[in-house]
Amino acid sequence: MNILFLLTPKSDCAYVREEDTIRQALERMSAAGFAAVPILAKDGTYRGTLTEGDLLWAIKKLYLMDMKEAESHGIMEIQRRKDNQAVSVTTPVEDLLTTAVDQNFVPVVDDRGTFIGIVTRKAIMQYCMDTYIFAKRAQPVHAG
Repeated sequence: MNILFLLTPKSDCAYVREEDTIRQALERMSAAGFAAVPILAKDGTYRGTLTEGDLLWAIKKLYLMDMKEAESHGIMEIQRRKDNQAVSVTTPVEDLLTTAVDQNFVPVVDDRGTFIGIVTRKAIMQYCMDTYIFAKRAQPVHAG
Protein backbone atom coordinates (compact mmCIF):
# COMPACT_ATOMS: atom_id res chain seq x y z
CA MET A 1 0.00 0.00 0.00
CA ASN A 2 1.15 3.53 -0.78
CA ILE A 3 1.23 6.01 2.11
CA LEU A 4 -0.59 8.55 -0.06
CA PHE A 5 -3.81 6.71 0.84
CA LEU A 6 -3.24 7.80 4.45
CA LEU A 7 -2.08 11.35 3.67
CA THR A 8 -3.78 14.50 4.88
CA PRO A 9 -2.74 16.93 2.12
CA LYS A 10 -0.95 20.17 2.88
CA SER A 11 -4.07 22.13 1.92
CA ASP A 12 -5.92 20.47 4.83
CA CYS A 13 -3.05 20.76 7.36
CA ALA A 14 -2.41 23.36 10.01
CA TYR A 15 1.20 24.57 9.86
CA VAL A 16 3.38 27.59 10.56
CA ARG A 17 6.02 29.20 8.39
CA GLU A 18 9.57 29.72 9.58
CA GLU A 19 9.20 33.49 9.21
CA ASP A 20 6.14 33.60 11.49
CA THR A 21 6.35 35.38 14.83
CA ILE A 22 5.62 33.70 18.13
CA ARG A 23 2.31 35.56 18.27
CA GLN A 24 1.30 34.31 14.80
CA ALA A 25 2.23 30.74 15.75
CA LEU A 26 0.20 30.97 18.98
CA GLU A 27 -2.81 32.28 17.08
CA ARG A 28 -2.59 29.64 14.32
CA MET A 29 -2.17 26.77 16.75
CA SER A 30 -4.98 28.06 18.94
CA ALA A 31 -7.33 28.42 15.97
CA ALA A 32 -6.47 24.94 14.68
CA GLY A 33 -6.65 23.30 18.10
CA PHE A 34 -3.47 21.26 17.62
CA ALA A 35 -0.70 20.77 20.17
CA ALA A 36 1.97 20.35 17.47
CA VAL A 37 2.29 21.60 13.88
CA PRO A 38 4.88 21.36 11.10
CA ILE A 39 7.17 24.33 10.40
CA LEU A 40 7.61 25.08 6.68
CA ALA A 41 10.20 27.21 4.87
CA LYS A 42 9.17 29.77 2.24
CA ASP A 43 9.96 27.22 -0.48
CA GLY A 44 7.66 24.68 1.18
CA THR A 45 10.34 22.43 2.65
CA TYR A 46 9.77 20.86 6.05
CA ARG A 47 11.87 22.59 8.74
CA GLY A 48 10.69 20.92 11.93
CA THR A 49 7.85 20.67 14.42
CA LEU A 50 6.56 23.35 16.78
CA THR A 51 4.75 22.22 19.93
CA GLU A 52 2.78 24.02 22.62
CA GLY A 53 5.51 23.06 25.06
CA ASP A 54 8.18 24.65 22.86
CA LEU A 55 6.15 27.87 22.81
CA LEU A 56 5.58 27.87 26.56
CA TRP A 57 9.27 27.38 27.32
CA ALA A 58 10.20 30.10 24.81
CA ILE A 59 7.78 32.55 26.40
CA LYS A 60 9.22 31.78 29.82
CA LYS A 61 12.81 32.07 28.59
CA LEU A 62 12.23 35.28 26.62
CA TYR A 63 10.02 36.80 29.35
CA LEU A 64 7.29 37.48 26.83
CA MET A 65 4.40 38.39 29.04
CA ASP A 66 2.44 40.44 26.53
CA MET A 67 1.37 39.58 23.00
CA LYS A 68 2.76 42.82 21.58
CA GLU A 69 6.27 41.80 22.57
CA ALA A 70 5.70 38.34 21.05
CA GLU A 71 5.36 40.03 17.65
CA SER A 72 9.06 40.91 17.67
CA HIS A 73 10.30 37.32 17.99
CA GLY A 74 10.25 34.69 15.25
CA ILE A 75 9.45 31.04 15.80
CA MET A 76 12.84 29.92 14.53
CA GLU A 77 14.31 31.55 17.67
CA ILE A 78 12.52 28.89 19.70
CA GLN A 79 14.55 25.96 20.90
CA ARG A 80 12.50 22.89 20.01
CA ARG A 81 12.57 19.75 22.13
CA LYS A 82 12.17 17.38 19.19
CA ASP A 83 11.25 17.65 15.52
CA ASN A 84 8.96 15.03 14.05
CA GLN A 85 10.91 12.94 11.58
CA ALA A 86 9.66 13.39 8.02
CA VAL A 87 9.34 10.54 5.52
CA SER A 88 9.44 10.47 1.76
CA VAL A 89 6.28 9.95 -0.23
CA THR A 90 7.81 6.62 -1.38
CA THR A 91 8.32 5.30 2.16
CA PRO A 92 6.80 1.83 2.67
CA VAL A 93 3.89 1.67 5.13
CA GLU A 94 5.90 -0.61 7.43
CA ASP A 95 8.58 2.08 7.82
CA LEU A 96 5.87 4.70 8.32
CA LEU A 97 4.52 2.64 11.24
CA THR A 98 7.96 2.57 12.85
CA THR A 99 8.30 6.34 12.52
CA ALA A 100 4.82 7.02 13.91
CA VAL A 101 5.41 5.13 17.15
CA ASP A 102 6.95 8.21 18.80
CA GLN A 103 5.12 10.94 16.87
CA ASN A 104 1.48 12.04 16.77
CA PHE A 105 1.88 12.86 13.07
CA VAL A 106 4.45 12.10 10.39
CA PRO A 107 5.34 14.87 7.92
CA VAL A 108 5.55 13.65 4.32
CA VAL A 109 7.86 15.27 1.76
CA ASP A 110 8.38 14.76 -1.96
CA ASP A 111 11.72 13.92 -3.60
CA ARG A 112 12.77 17.61 -3.40
CA GLY A 113 12.02 17.79 0.34
CA THR A 114 8.87 19.84 -0.20
CA PHE A 115 6.18 19.28 2.40
CA ILE A 116 3.08 17.69 0.87
CA GLY A 117 1.11 16.74 3.98
CA ILE A 118 1.00 14.60 7.09
CA VAL A 119 -0.06 11.13 8.09
CA THR A 120 -1.74 11.17 11.48
CA ARG A 121 -1.40 8.41 14.03
CA LYS A 122 -5.20 8.12 13.88
CA ALA A 123 -5.07 7.38 10.12
CA ILE A 124 -2.40 4.74 10.72
CA MET A 125 -4.39 3.08 13.49
CA GLN A 126 -7.51 3.04 11.31
CA TYR A 127 -5.50 1.45 8.48
CA CYS A 128 -4.13 -1.21 10.85
CA MET A 129 -7.60 -1.96 12.19
CA ASP A 130 -9.07 -2.21 8.69
CA THR A 131 -6.19 -4.31 7.38
CA TYR A 132 -5.46 -6.66 10.24
CA ILE A 133 -8.30 -6.80 12.73
CA PHE A 134 -11.31 -6.54 10.45
CA ALA A 135 -9.66 -8.71 7.81
CA LYS A 136 -9.20 -11.48 10.39
CA ARG A 137 -12.87 -11.32 11.34
CA ALA A 138 -13.88 -11.64 7.70
CA GLN A 139 -11.99 -14.91 7.24
CA PRO A 140 -14.27 -17.95 7.10
CA VAL A 141 -14.09 -20.38 9.98
CA HIS A 142 -13.08 -23.88 8.86
CA ALA A 143 -14.67 -26.85 10.57
CA GLY A 144 -12.09 -29.41 11.61
